[in-house]
Amino acid sequence: MTKKLRVDFHTHIISEDFPDLAAKYEDGRFPILERTCSCGAEIKIQGKTFRKITDQAWDPKKRIEDMDKEGVDIQVLSPIPVTLSYWSDPQAGLELAQSQNDFIASVVKKYPDRFIGMGTVPLQDVKQAVAEMERAVKELGLKGIQIGSNVNGLNLDDDSLYPFFEAAAEMNVPLFVHPWATLGRERLQRFNSMYTVGMPSETALAAGSIIMSGMLDKLPNLKICFAHGGGSLPYILPRMDKGWEAWPETRNTKNPPSSYAKKLYYDSLVYDPDNLKFMIERFGAKQIIAGSDYPFLLREKPVGKVIDNHEDISEADARLMLGQNAMDFLGLNELVKSV
Repeated sequence: MTKKLRVDFHTHIISEDFPDLAAKYEDGRFPILERTCSCGAEIKIQGKTFRKITDQAWDPKKRIEDMDKEGVDIQVLSPIPVTLSYWSDPQAGLELAQSQNDFIASVVKKYPDRFIGMGTVPLQDVKQAVAEMERAVKELGLKGIQIGSNVNGLNLDDDSLYPFFEAAAEMNVPLFVHPWATLGRERLQRFNSMYTVGMPSETALAAGSIIMSGMLDKLPNLKICFAHGGGSLPYILPRMDKGWEAWPETRNTKNPPSSYAKKLYYDSLVYDPDNLKFMIERFGAKQIIAGSDYPFLLREKPVGKVIDNHEDISEADARLMLGQNAMDFLGLNELVKSV
């Protein structure tokens, strides 16, 4: 039997030479990278440590070592969400996005057989975001764009953001939605609840906003994948369907929310076999893409561990989720055939 292609769709990377926009723009809200040793650093915001990271976060050689140990053929690289900085001046936001996109493209260019790149855009200015998306894809060769789950408190169905999604559909650029700036942050300060409770809730709100907006009726070819298994979305869909039935005056869609949820994609980062089985039953194996959240503490190690150890998943479905779905989502089917 041929080897399964194993793609880690959900990984994050940051340049070792991350630009210090906090100094340039005299605004401490910009994240900075402060080295602590030859193999470690801290991401700081306004002088406080946001996250401690190792050289896994910036060194492609270290990443490849880990990939080889864990049997990963390809990592899909995307920025660390805290760097999105949608709150910033659009020009500064564009500068930050371009810097990250250039870096990710350079890593892919150096190791084209091991990495695929997704970029970022300054969504606080939709016109600039569309222009940078076009540059990232057409000039740099990146295969998708990662966006945050909201833009300065605006849900993704906000009318001001629609031209971006329209452009992504027209350009056939897949989008990866990652939670950031979670709702209810003031109530999520203890127990690392932002990561364990806030992010799944935030992701569900982002997905629900797109589903219920009617966007997927207007843009049927739009490809969107949601991080962390869609957060709590799979479990609240029946309630969303009930609300759609109960309040017809608020409907913006032709069909119930659950029918649109089956058209979206989700990474497999749910940790639990029963949760993964539930997702397969609700969405189908073709909509689920293996992702680990490498190199952070909450990552699945190795990627696809739950898929591999699941007694009820067929060989064909495992092959889809571990690699083929990622390549299909990114429009790289020809690479699957060559493996």
